[in-house]
Amino acid sequence: MTGLRAVALGGGHGLAASLRALRRVADDLTAIVTVADDGGSSGRLRRDFGVLPPGDLRMALAALCGDDEWGTTWSRVVQHRFGGDRDLAGHAVGNLLIVALWDLLGDTVAGLDWVGRLLGTGGRVLPMAAVPLDIVAEVVGADPDKPDEVTTIRGQQECATTPGQVRSITLLPEDPPAVPEAVRAVLDADWVVFGPGSWFTSVLPHLLVPELATALHVTTARRLLVLNLAPQPGETAGFSPHKHLEVLAGHAPALTVDVVLVDSKASDTDNLADLERAAAMLGARLERADVAAADGTPRHDPRLLAEAYAEIFAKFRGSEGFVPPARHGGGNLGAPGVGWPGQAAKQTWGERREWR
Repeated sequence: MTGLRAVALGGGHGLAASLRALRRVADDLTAIVTVADDGGSSGRLRRDFGVLPPGDLRMALAALCGDDEWGTTWSRVVQHRFGGDRDLAGHAVGNLLIVALWDLLGDTVAGLDWVGRLLGTGGRVLPMAAVPLDIVAEVVGADPDKPDEVTTIRGQQECATTPGQVRSITLLPEDPPAVPEAVRAVLDADWVVFGPGSWFTSVLPHLLVPELATALHVTTARRLLVLNLAPQPGETAGFSPHKHLEVLAGHAPALTVDVVLVDSKASDTDNLADLERAAAMLGARLERADVAAADGTPRHDPRLLAEAYAEIFAKFRGSEGFVPPARHGGGNLGAPGVGWPGQAAKQTWGERREWR
């Protein structure tokens, strides 16, 4: 797709799968990555050096490596994790490389760009915030003896492993600075892709960084939301596909989405009418496609996901303009410079850049 600019938001394995798909169909690709990890190698480096946790950034860089010998080799190198019980045990090579460049250059974005050049990545990786973040979650039933009690927990690892059900999240600091390059990428994009990934710790945090959230609301880019294949133990145990959409709407009431993509088999587990209704509340069209890995694990197949992305992008690019259903409550209407979703559907990618 000549000239198509895409931005993918998330973290961890979900974002990596999306990037492996998007690099097959987008000419200009940027990953904007969560920076709240506080466990494992990332947590140790964050505490020891006061830096952003590098793990999710490393995984995104690895996912953008090419399929040639250079790309596959360097992808394996940066993902390699030391074993044993000595000082380096548990650290990933890529985490150490990223932090070394940050220490040498004193510039987070420049350090990531240099790693990208070394790896020959087909895109750029940026953090969503300029400072390390902590996720604070309200959880129901964290204490099995008090299943209805609401408690507050702090930290990504706590959120990911809680025996209760996460109800909502906030960030600390409450008003973290966004990375200017990430904001610009969102504003310049043709498509912004949310998910798949851990809903509360990888997807939703982007909507809570004020400058980035503003850009996500006012960008002329189309917005595509990719649902997970299955609930995640701890974070979203018991969630239906439409519950994921309702939670997102609760955290970003003014955000509209153009397309919600769900796996055909995963959507069979939900009431399709409920899922379509939840998508419509976001102003979105529901698209169903076979995007799951063939081995039965809850992972997206990058090739199938790329085909689904290409089909969705082509529908909007080649149509005379699809206007999704109006979101209940008016969506983004009333926000400065924001109109109905689908307002600019008739413009080609090149035409849209001319009036940006």
